[in-house]
Amino acid sequence: MASFKEIVTKAVVGKGKKYFKNSYTLETDDIPTTVLGCWVINHKFKGYKSGDKIGVDGSYDVNIWYSYDSDSKTTVVNKKIDYNDLFNVKIKENSDLSGDTDIIVRTLKQPNCIKVNVENGVINFDIEKELGVEIVGETKMKISIEEEEEPWEEIEDDVTEKDLKEIDEKIDENFI
Repeated sequence: MASFKEIVTKAVVGKGKKYFKNSYTLETDDIPTTVLGCWVINHKFKGYKSGDKIGVDGSYDVNIWYSYDSDSKTTVVNKKIDYNDLFNVKIKENSDLSGDTDIIVRTLKQPNCIKVNVENGVINFDIEKELGVEIVGETKMKISIEEEEEPWEEIEDDVTEKDLKEIDEKIDENFI
């Protein structure tokens, strides 16, 4: 009959993802005529536990290239955007979050500018991103233990008694 043991180990005890779409405005020194490009760089983030939720603090830089003075001149304007997002991550059964937990945050979709336009001399733009969060914590597993040792299997030699007798007969004791 088998008995059971409990093993305490670290494993992913919670996992979730969330899509974000945020709108921003940017005022410039010059009155923009046309937006020529928008790109997002330097995305940095870090996850942490905040009560029963998971928080992610992060930032990225948005660079917008635009023309002004009736499309005769161009320049690039930079804006650093900081964010703080909260996640409600479902925790799996038999998981203990009171101890040491690790929060792993992944970018499933890098921040990207999906819409940008000029309206009344102000640049409006939308940024989308998707973040995934994993919570690594202690959990218990039950495993079955066999108490009876499996019997040893007898290993048979490939040499038979007949083969050994033939070898003995072929031995010349006066060889040396």
